[in-house]
Amino acid sequence: MERKKKIAFVCFGEVNTPYKRLVIKHDEALATLLSLDAEILDAGIVIDDAEYKTADAAIEKLKFFDMDCLIICVAGWIPTHAVIRVTDVFRNKPMLLWGLCGWTENGKIITTAGQAGTTAIRPAFEAMGYKFKYLYNVIGEPQPLEKITSFINACYSATMLRTARIGTMGYRDMLLYGTQFEGNSLRAEIGVEVEPFEIYEMVQNTNNLDNNDIKKTVEFVRKNWKFEKPCNDEIIEKGVRYALAIGKKIEERNFDAVTLIDVDGMKKLLGFPPAMVFMLLDYYYSIPTTPENDVLGNVMQLILKYITGQNAAYMEYYEFFKDSVLIGVPDYVPSGSVKGDIKVKPTAFGLLSASLLNVSEVKTGLLTCARLIYKKGSYSMHIYTGNAKQPPLWEEFGWEAPAPVLPSLEVELKSCTVEEFAQKVSSQHVIIAYGDHTESLKDFCSLLNIEII
Repeated sequence: MERKKKIAFVCFGEVNTPYKRLVIKHDEALATLLSLDAEILDAGIVIDDAEYKTADAAIEKLKFFDMDCLIICVAGWIPTHAVIRVTDVFRNKPMLLWGLCGWTENGKIITTAGQAGTTAIRPAFEAMGYKFKYLYNVIGEPQPLEKITSFINACYSATMLRTARIGTMGYRDMLLYGTQFEGNSLRAEIGVEVEPFEIYEMVQNTNNLDNNDIKKTVEFVRKNWKFEKPCNDEIIEKGVRYALAIGKKIEERNFDAVTLIDVDGMKKLLGFPPAMVFMLLDYYYSIPTTPENDVLGNVMQLILKYITGQNAAYMEYYEFFKDSVLIGVPDYVPSGSVKGDIKVKPTAFGLLSASLLNVSEVKTGLLTCARLIYKKGSYSMHIYTGNAKQPPLWEEFGWEAPAPVLPSLEVELKSCTVEEFAQKVSSQHVIIAYGDHTESLKDFCSLLNIEII
């Protein structure tokens, strides 16, 4: 269950600094944080009083707050021991070390020496093994709100993953290597629990559905999806039944993401490509989905979902060009990635029987593309950005004529060249989110000791 981000805030200043000035700086910093969509707990101002009264009072306010991160705001010079008195109680929480700056009066800089405080604290935090990010204000410049937000989003994502659960119907579709996962390290290092269930359980669930639910969902499909050619109700109802059956499992086990056995499962055993099943799961549950038992793809989707609020889509690589890559999907995209109407077309691929295929146009714009990878006993993440535009005319060979126009994008790479990208790409699947979220992903990787490639 998603919730608001929870941020704890405590401000530090030296006992000899006029308290009124510390209050002014505290209030300005707190006002910046209150502009965010988050729950903020203000633990007040801590000074280096000999008996640690203010530090211990802050600890009492903080210790029952289930925070995503702790913001250590340094308003002026503060002996490091007073800060450590507070922070070491919460050493398992990620921290933002934020140094405030001085101001100008009559053309003269006035300072409370905030960066004297932070430059003493930063190496101590590092030596003590804290997970933290260091930021500082600059006189005359805006507050570093974007970097603060990126860090908070990364911390929130890391927190949410500790209780996330992924359902995988089947395992290792097509005997793929890159979609496998290592359960112990995934639970220990990332936090995600992966729970398998069998395709037969889904089939069993289809026998216990409410006919009214089936009827309503068929009506929803007919009303809200634009059909490019006629499709009989038998195909639609079959997809609805499978979606509602999997939905029962999602509700029963509180899955945050789902992946299904596709080619060797639904297509081979049931004769039904699951594109419309994924589309309906997106509509009913707003959870990330991937085909082909791509568990690490699901994890990457959840990371980006918690950071961005978007239901991050999966796509596949089709072609590399000189300065761009062609990515697309042979089945579906979540509604949040669709530009205009959700368009569907009954069609078949090779020996597979007909189903509804999503042929919607995909939104363009700046993309963050990322992939979580597990190799040689550790996790890494491939991250790059690019400008997505509508692709040239193309088709995937093998579709029933006339071949469908698959949801796809041409991505002009921004943060690297195609050659640099090609030497680092680590999966046929990539997860995309709109906007540049590189800073948050870097913060996330730093928190969880994930190598960036």
